[in-house]
Amino acid sequence: MSKVYEVSPRALIDKCAEELKQISSITPPEWSSFVKTGISKERPPVRLDWWHVRMAAVFRKIYINGPIGVSKLRTAFGSKQNRGFAPERFKQSGGSHIRMILQQLENEGFLKKVEKGVHKGRILTPKGKTFLEKIAENVALEQKDKPKNVEKKPREEVERIPNIKSAPAPKKEEQKKKNKKKEEPQSTEDTSSTEEKPKKGKKGAKK
Repeated sequence: MSKVYEVSPRALIDKCAEELKQISSITPPEWSSFVKTGISKERPPVRLDWWHVRMAAVFRKIYINGPIGVSKLRTAFGSKQNRGFAPERFKQSGGSHIRMILQQLENEGFLKKVEKGVHKGRILTPKGKTFLEKIAENVALEQKDKPKNVEKKPREEVERIPNIKSAPAPKKEEQKKKNKKKEEPQSTEDTSSTEEKPKKGKKGAKK
């Protein structure tokens, strides 16, 4: 089985993009610096080398799903469009940049047009297959050299706060006794205050 199916797609696409940059005939057009890749995108791509990265992704798609045409590639690279309060809706990717990428790869000898029954589109030539398979083998060797078992850092132990048990609620009888004790001094004070006050005579009484 080919290594193209086994290696990481992201690593394969990045490595293939670097190899495509070295080919002098494959150059991005002038409008690639400000064009959007689809109606669902709000801004142009951030990466400066996005043309070669998209070309490498198209290269891999054709290797796996070929023969494939522009319309199926547009759906493969499409995305959902943000429509504000309305629900999102899927939109196809732009077709002009995909069409030009296919033309550049075909002029280089990596692709050719084929019709297989109902399906028609482009597939990789023997030159294109060897080009991508060599890159996949190099990526597989790089992944083997990387250490798989990475030492995990021990988690910092957090001091657990002990559970503080709440005091039991006082019984009703104890509460009544406490309330009575509080009321008793108040009652004595009230009686003393009433006794100390001198009695005033009635108005209009004869002396």
